[in-house]
Amino acid sequence: PQDSEKAKTFVHGFLKRSMPKMKDEDIQDMLTRKAVVLEHYPKKKTKQKGKKTKGFTAKQRRELRLFEIEPEQQRYSIFLPLHELWKQYIRDLCHGLKPDAQPHVIQGKLLKADLHGAIVTVTKSKCPSYVGITGIILQEFKHVFKIITKEDKLKVVPKLNNVFSLELDGFISYIYGSKFLLRASERSAKKFKLKGTIDL
Repeated sequence: PQDSEKAKTFVHGFLKRSMPKMKDEDIQDMLTRKAVVLEHYPKKKTKQKGKKTKGFTAKQRRELRLFEIEPEQQRYSIFLPLHELWKQYIRDLCHGLKPDAQPHVIQGKLLKADLHGAIVTVTKSKCPSYVGITGIILQEFKHVFKIITKEDKLKVVPKLNNVFSLELDGFISYIYGSKFLLRASERSAKKFKLKGTIDL
C-alpha cells in the first residue's frame, strides 16, 4: 500500500499525462473537488448491413418442381407412417382424446393444427364427384388439399365448397373448406370465430 503523498503524486502525474493541455492549477482544482471524469470517446462502430438471403420465387419453385410428388412416390402405403406420426402429434396436442374432453376445445386445437398426415374424407360438396374421396393429406395449400387415396391416386381437392371430416380415436371433426382458405402457417395464428350459419 502506498502512503498518501505517493498516491497524490501518482494521481497528479497520471492526470498530467492523460490531459496534457490542462494547466496544473486546473488539475489541482479538479483534485480538491474530488471528482475526476476522464473523457473517452470510443470509435463509432459502423453497422454492417446483413444481406438477406432471398428465397425462390413462386415461378422458380414451379420450374424446379419443388412441391411435386414423383409418380413412383405416389403410394398410399409409403405415407401410412406419416399418418401414425400425425395421430401421435394430435394426441399430444390435445393431451389425449379422452371421452370427457370438451369437443369445442379439441375442435379449436384441430383448426390450428398441422394436417399433413391426417386421413380426411370429403363428406359434402357442390361437385358430387368429390364426395367420398378419402385419403391422407400430403400437401396443404391456401386453396387446395393434395390427398393420396388407398388406390394410390393423387387427388387435388379444392377447399372451397367442400366439407371434410377427419376421425381420430372416436372423435369426428368437420372442416368447412370455404372457411379454411388459409395456408397452414397462417392458420396457426388465426382466431376462428363461431358462426351462426355455415354455408358450403
